[in-house]
Amino acid sequence: MSERGPVLLTRKRRSPLKTAFFCIAALVILGLLWTGFVWWKMDSAQSSSLSGASDVGIVLGAAMWGDSPSPGLKERLDEALELYQEKKFSNIIVSGGLDKPGNKYTEAEGMRNYLVDQGVPEAAIILENKARSTYENLLFSQEIMKERGYSSAVIVTHQYHGMRSKDIAKYLKYEQPQLGLTESRTLQMKYHKPREVLAYTKWKIDELLLWLGWK
Repeated sequence: MSERGPVLLTRKRRSPLKTAFFCIAALVILGLLWTGFVWWKMDSAQSSSLSGASDVGIVLGAAMWGDSPSPGLKERLDEALELYQEKKFSNIIVSGGLDKPGNKYTEAEGMRNYLVDQGVPEAAIILENKARSTYENLLFSQEIMKERGYSSAVIVTHQYHGMRSKDIAKYLKYEQPQLGLTESRTLQMKYHKPREVLAYTKWKIDELLLWLGWK
């Protein structure tokens, strides 16, 4: 006992600086692993094989440029237009609230105007004018679907946004949600993809808070 006592007494404690360094290093490694996982899932998203017709297509909103859809939003609308013309759905929900306080049209109204100009009958277009996020796009569109007796939907958006959109749709218990995805030729992916990693991370936190009833 007398020989082991001094050894225990002289054992050095890890300094707070080293502990902080190891904690930070662990967080950085976990962050990189998470980013890589989300990036892989994001790049793996694909359009669904749309063999039959769905009740409705849901076009998720994006920025307006003044009174007109931005080039990125036009890409989503052109994808929806192509699917509509292929009779993959006969009705279109355009979802998005007011992009900026001074704008004349909401995102939904701007999308409707664009589709009507492309030959889609106004009677086939349903406005969802309140949504300010992807979660709200899909939540409020789902409420419209229930009101009208629709059960199947094709969610139309960009490829990089497809994974999060489908994840949210599954959380909301959409019935086998389908995806109609378009690659962007106008958006800067070096900005939008890292931003989407953060948005997906925020969604997973929000999902946990919703499940716990804290949101």
